[in-house]
Amino acid sequence: MSTINPFAAIRPSKEKASRIAALPYDVYNREEARREVEREPLSFLRIDRAETQFPVGFDIYDEKVYQKAHDILWEMVENGDFVTENQACYYIYELTMNGRVQDGLVACASIDDYKNGIIKEHEKTREEKERDRIRHVDACNAQTGPIYLAYRANKVINEIIAAKKQEEPLYDFASEDGIRHRVFRIDCKEQIQDIRNEFQKLGKIYIADGHHRAASAVKVGLKRREQKADFDGTEEFNFFLSVLFADEQLMIMDYNRVVKDLNGYTPEQFLEKVSSVFDVTLDQNTDHHPMQKGEFSMYLDGKWYRCKVKEADKSAHPVDGLDVSILQNKLLTPILGIGDPRIDTRIDFVGGIRGLEELERRVAEDCKVAFAMYPTSIQELFNVADAGLLMPPKSTWFEPKLRSGLFIHEI
Repeated sequence: MSTINPFAAIRPSKEKASRIAALPYDVYNREEARREVEREPLSFLRIDRAETQFPVGFDIYDEKVYQKAHDILWEMVENGDFVTENQACYYIYELTMNGRVQDGLVACASIDDYKNGIIKEHEKTREEKERDRIRHVDACNAQTGPIYLAYRANKVINEIIAAKKQEEPLYDFASEDGIRHRVFRIDCKEQIQDIRNEFQKLGKIYIADGHHRAASAVKVGLKRREQKADFDGTEEFNFFLSVLFADEQLMIMDYNRVVKDLNGYTPEQFLEKVSSVFDVTLDQNTDHHPMQKGEFSMYLDGKWYRCKVKEADKSAHPVDGLDVSILQNKLLTPILGIGDPRIDTRIDFVGGIRGLEELERRVAEDCKVAFAMYPTSIQELFNVADAGLLMPPKSTWFEPKLRSGLFIHEI
């Protein structure tokens, strides 16, 4: 039984929404974040990455940075850049990328569902990344970046969303990267109750993206419980900001790998090693993307190769059967000597949104070999989470990215 609640959002004024909405804070490095804020002074990155308001080199974890995030947020609320709803609502967040439309439901999920395993994870979190967002949420007294959740499609919820999208949107704009964003408000009491009831029937919810934001929101909520002896579970800190997508709505792109050296092998020796483990052929196609599960493409010495997993190496195990696991276990570790890809500096990861040209560029500039992966499916993600297991790092790349600043949940 999942608890998915409506909430009274703090959201941008209609005329400023397109300027405020920003890509997630962790998409940018320090220099990129600073440039973006200089380009657009109203960007929500001023709040999500408040170190941009201090001199270059200022400690991004200084207490003053978090206080500045708080001050900017609430000054913007006070001066009318943001408005606060006077009732709890759900929202539909529609994103259109390259003509493909997907609809998410903006709501608040329960920290108890997270603790009790109803909201399922598939990825480890890093403590230092959690600490940063814990301090940010605590200082701002608000959750500013939504967690990307997934659920199995539901007919009633689909019908409510489709009907609501016939009405006038709250926002309708295109961002710098060409993504169209539309937002609709669900404030009908009957529809709100129907949506809540359907989620209670669903049972399982899955974190698609945003594990660190989810863990941080939960830890702030638990901290607030300790500080409030008479808490009754209805306080806003017991819930965290989310956008929930039906599984049929989601698009997962490939998450590719580049490696900086060949572990002492010549290209010829390395190709021979790989060919002993996979069925390798020179790729004569113009499109070098892998065509199916159990296949990856390799760029080596200026040529693309198509590599197929041998039948004996395929597995029905939720984790071991993933293409990224097979690549790691059969090639990256035994041949290239890469142990833990989370910490090994010889490997890097490239989101599929950047295209295969980026892999070719990296091999030309600072790497020796690249691997283009077939995208992990949402069902594979569900299977791993249902088994209580964890995916290898960088297994999924979701597009389009949710914008921060369109919805804020005060706790």
